[in-house]
Amino acid sequence: MKALVLLGKQLILDNNFPDPKPQEDEAIIRPLLMGVCSTDLELCKGYMDYNGVLGHEFVGIVEDVANKKKNKHWIGKRVVGTINCVCGECDMCQRGLQEHCRDRTVLGIQNRHGCFAEYFSLPVRNLIEVPETVDNDNAVFTEPLAAAFQILRQLTVEGRPFVTVLGDGRLGLLCAQVLTQLNGTVRLLGKHPEKMERCEKWGVKHRLVSEVGLRADQDIVVDCTGSSEGLELAMQMVRPRGKLVLKTTVADKRPMNLAPIVINEIEVIGSRCGPFPEALSALRSNTVDVVSLISRRMKLSDGPDILRAAKQPGVIKVLVEP
Repeated sequence: MKALVLLGKQLILDNNFPDPKPQEDEAIIRPLLMGVCSTDLELCKGYMDYNGVLGHEFVGIVEDVANKKKNKHWIGKRVVGTINCVCGECDMCQRGLQEHCRDRTVLGIQNRHGCFAEYFSLPVRNLIEVPETVDNDNAVFTEPLAAAFQILRQLTVEGRPFVTVLGDGRLGLLCAQVLTQLNGTVRLLGKHPEKMERCEKWGVKHRLVSEVGLRADQDIVVDCTGSSEGLELAMQMVRPRGKLVLKTTVADKRPMNLAPIVINEIEVIGSRCGPFPEALSALRSNTVDVVSLISRRMKLSDGPDILRAAKQPGVIKVLVEP
């Protein structure tokens, strides 16, 4: 089968990659549509030292399952899937922290081949059936949208907070929409007016980051920049004893002055994967606009050009068809 494979820092289209075989309680999924994520770009720079098939955002059809007596009902269903594949037995799993399983594999990120292929495998317990009213263009955004909803789960908010989302890329635009559900004032700061113009129809305030003073007056700052510079900027914007939410992972390992976190007693919250049911509910009710983020559609056969396209200026989301 065709698969987009990362070997070291070299990305290749392998036309003869082995077909996956379902292990116990796993499903074989045929992707209908896939999405390129900033994490995919960071993996290509050496993040996580990952080698294997890329990709973790998908909507697809279950083609086969192991343990058919128990799992046959999944065959033919249109699904999305959470990306952390867990043991269910370690101390983290037993405490309800499955996303932090000691022995987890992560789809297309850590010790598990991803979805940028004609077929891939995932445990059936990771699967969620997609409602008929949610089309593929929307469903493929479930994973990143769930990551945005995770912020609401992690924050304890008092009063009417001032919230800044830093970064006008894929995740920043999703987080800005989701955070409007807070009883506060939300603004998006970025560097690209053509990306932020989408905020007009969402009713989200937005400004160029170069036009904003660094007054340490924001109750909550969400860093979606994917850069060390973004984190440094966020530390200058959040008020003393405010909250700083980190939403992106980067391969960059440059030194950084973290003294402001101590001096200003800033609460730092790492935020990663989130609730798929809440994301699908928002997509079903059209309370979040994801289709406006689609910049380009490509084919799996385009190979490494897919990732090159995702890095181009002005591009927000690249979707990939089989």
